[in-house]
Amino acid sequence: MGVTGIGGLFFRAQDPKALGAWYAEHLGVGDGQWGLWQQDAGMTVFSPFKADTDYFPGEKQWMLNLRVDGLDALIEKLRAANIDIITKPEWDSPETGRFARIHDPEGNAIELWEPAAEG
Repeated sequence: MGVTGIGGLFFRAQDPKALGAWYAEHLGVGDGQWGLWQQDAGMTVFSPFKADTDYFPGEKQWMLNLRVDGLDALIEKLRAANIDIITKPEWDSPETGRFARIHDPEGNAIELWEPAAEG
């Protein structure tokens, strides 16, 4: 017996309905109403950061990291929707995988992570 996974992520929003719809439309996360989402099994990183980290904005207490398959195709889709994408070569590594960062309409950082291929 014990914890088997993350059961939910709950956070405050200025417009929860609109923000939920944005996540559903652009990232396929949630159903746009209740946020219900059946996800694939895989690695989840649970990692507190130092209070003064510059890895995500200092005024935010959290950053969402989403595991993705086909990062290049997702980036193309997001760019077509006029969503700004940040990539940096130093974020990527053969051991960990590839990363991109976007922000939701309320300014929350979302890290998109395509894990390194197993092999």
